[in-house]
Amino acid sequence: MTALETFRAHLAAVPLVAIVRGIEPHEAEAVGAALIEAGVRIIEVPLNSPRPFDSIAILAKAFGARATIGAGTVLNVADAGRVADAGGVLVVSPNACLPVIAATAAAGMVSAPGIFTPTEAFAALDAGAHALKLFPAEAATPVVAKALLAVLPKGTDLLIVGGVSPETMAPWVAAGARGFGLGSGVFKPGMSAADVRAKARAYVAALASG
Repeated sequence: MTALETFRAHLAAVPLVAIVRGIEPHEAEAVGAALIEAGVRIIEVPLNSPRPFDSIAILAKAFGARATIGAGTVLNVADAGRVADAGGVLVVSPNACLPVIAATAAAGMVSAPGIFTPTEAFAALDAGAHALKLFPAEAATPVVAKALLAVLPKGTDLLIVGGVSPETMAPWVAAGARGFGLGSGVFKPGMSAADVRAKARAYVAALASG
């Protein structure tokens, strides 16, 4: 399967993206294993983490055959290329940077830029984005997501990122959101792999319970 097909299969199975901001290379494999054991199959290492490309390379080598590994906070084309060099296949940004989106798509990687308005959403899709990250979701509501999806192309994968907890996912799902990005709710620097596993399982259980 292509990177996009694999990403969509992982998102359909468990619609969660673990954002491991602040992770260090020495803990990447243990944390990655904990997330996968919990059911999460998409892991994003933000580039404002310590030595992020090393962590991406470690995760890609250990889990790339059964998970989608990539980077977040990708702000320029050069860094998108470095993600590919490290073995990552997912490029996530906080913004809709059209050159980054186009370069990511051209390289065969999955592009999931951040958007907040219809203008940004359509511009990102036109540039080649494969999924859209509604960010910061703390400043939006499920009503906003529903309104966006009413005008976006049918089947657009809209991911909710920012302030998501196991208790707040249901209204977003009802509005049509396709998945969630989980930051500090699932990982913070200094957390043990066991803690990460437990927190991830709580999100997976909340989704399963409807």
